[in-house]
Amino acid sequence: MIELWAEKIPAGAEGGNDLFAYRMAGYVIKAGGKETDITSRYTAEPTIPGPIIVIDEGDEVALTLRHVFDPGNSATLEQVSVHVHGVHYDIHSDGTLEYINLVADESATPTMSYTYHWVAAPGTAGTWAYHDHNMITLNGAEDRGLYGALIVNSKKSKYFALNKAGKLKTVPLSSIKKEYVLFIGDDAFWGTEINNQTGQQTPLWNNPILSAKQGSNVRFHLIALGSNTHNFKLSNYGWIDPGTNLIISEKVIGPLEKHVFAVQARGDSQYQDDSFTGKSLDMKGEFDVFP
Repeated sequence: MIELWAEKIPAGAEGGNDLFAYRMAGYVIKAGGKETDITSRYTAEPTIPGPIIVIDEGDEVALTLRHVFDPGNSATLEQVSVHVHGVHYDIHSDGTLEYINLVADESATPTMSYTYHWVAAPGTAGTWAYHDHNMITLNGAEDRGLYGALIVNSKKSKYFALNKAGKLKTVPLSSIKKEYVLFIGDDAFWGTEINNQTGQQTPLWNNPILSAKQGSNVRFHLIALGSNTHNFKLSNYGWIDPGTNLIISEKVIGPLEKHVFAVQARGDSQYQDDSFTGKSLDMKGEFDVFP
């Protein structure tokens, strides 16, 4: 059972538009007749990107969304939703407006929450975006910060990673020490780092510094937002293009496309969007590897 709150991040003194963000208000796992509360793995503040939800194939999710932009102000009429990619759900959990789904406005309002049900059926393993689909326009306020990711793991999966000698090997999911979830926006990267040993999530915000222990296996999850096409590079590293035997050192990613790969941390690097727009906007960040 998950409870997300959608909150407003007011524009600062320099002006500009308000941003919006999801916050993890509660996360309880039910399994084997027991309940485990893992809310403490998440920060207590709303974050961009929103909380990264990590589940396994076969899991089911009940996610309740609450609208708390202006607490107590029922005159605020905006609707906010969660629309997810990749997993299964019925029409009532699409997170869209009635004139799109022909059923109902599947949104939270200032006076009413909304609950979505997802099923990670066999074949849904992967990294998927979730985002608002109703606020401001029918496409939602994704461009104002209301987005996050769902990682569906397959316990049987193994991942290709290149070791220090540049040799290809397969590694089990249990060997992945950290996950980096990077959303590639039209003007910046926005990221979260997950420590798989503790489950702790650290929101890193825009163009973040990523860190890893030398020799550890780490996994990158890239999801493109906005309308631009990007060319992702991780200097001095190569990786296996999923679904192929090709070793690549860059990847072109279009809007809402995703790319997931694992590497063994060998030395310091820099990730960047090497497209013309990405370079002109200085879209890059550090990948720091320590002994």
